[in-house]
Amino acid sequence: MFALNFYSELYDDLLLSNRKTATIRLGDKADKYQDGMIVWVTVGPRFGRRQKLFAAILDRVEVKPIAELSPRDIERENPELRSQDEVIALLTRIYGEFVTPAHNCTVIYFSRVDE
Repeated sequence: MFALNFYSELYDDLLLSNRKTATIRLGDKADKYQDGMIVWVTVGPRFGRRQKLFAAILDRVEVKPIAELSPRDIERENPELRSQDEVIALLTRIYGEFVTPAHNCTVIYFSRVDE
């Protein structure tokens, strides 16, 4: 079983309220995540203890340059973000590396599965 892990201080409330329905990950993750997969959505530190919030189905997985992110991609990642520059700042903060509009990212759209 695969998981989409999120940092609790950034995303816990958005995930639980179903306001976050996509994630933007730096790099090409299409080999790992594919349309139709069922994954756990978890929160917690990168190499620490994580808490399972719910299961989700991956509706769509797209790889594209950050420069091609649509306003809808950005809003579904985080309703408080408005621009590609804000996404770049967020990815730089999360991944700890210099990110540009030319970097590829993977947009993963997911829907909660009621168990």
